[in-house]
Amino acid sequence: MRKADSKAGPLVRDATEDDLPAIREIYAHHVLRGTATFEEEPPDLEEMRRRFRAVKEKGLPWLVAEVDGAVRGYAYAAPYHQRPAYRHAVENSVYVDHRVMRQGLGAALLDRLIDACTRKGFRRMVAVIGDSANAASIRLHERAGFRLVGVLPSVGFKHGRWLDCVIMQRALGEGDESLPS
Repeated sequence: MRKADSKAGPLVRDATEDDLPAIREIYAHHVLRGTATFEEEPPDLEEMRRRFRAVKEKGLPWLVAEVDGAVRGYAYAAPYHQRPAYRHAVENSVYVDHRVMRQGLGAALLDRLIDACTRKGFRRMVAVIGDSANAASIRLHERAGFRLVGVLPSVGFKHGRWLDCVIMQRALGEGDESLPS
C-alpha cells in the first residue's frame, strides 16, 4: 500500500478502528465550530466506535484520506432510512480536517464512496447538507453529479441562528432505469 504525501495527493483507504481518534477530532471541530452537522456536542470516542461499527456491520463503506501518514478526512455511507423500501438508497457524510480544506480530499473521498456504493448495488445516494450557506459542500456534491432536490428552510438552530437543510441526490449505477435485482 502506498503512503500518501502532500505532493502525490491523498491515499484513500478503508477506515479501521485505529483511525477513530483522528476521525473524532476532525468531526469535533465541525460540531463545535461549523454548521455542516446539526450536532451540538461532539460524540466521545466510544460513541464514534459505536457509529463506525454500525456502518461496517451493514457492509457499508467508511473511508479515510491520509496525507503524509495522517488521517485528514473521512467519508462513509449509511442507510438513508431504516424502512425496507429505502434499502437501495444511502446517505453520505464527508468531513475534512479544517487545516487542509480545499486540497481535493473531499472530492477524492466522495468519488471513492460513490464507486464503493455503486459496486454494492445501491441505486441512489442522498446528501443532507447542513446550512444552505455551506457552498463548499454544495459545490463538492454538484461536481460529483448530485443535483439539488430540495431545501428545508430553518429546520435547525445552531450558533444562534436558524439553519436550512439542503437535500441533494444522484443516481448510482443504473439508478431507476431498471428494477433492482
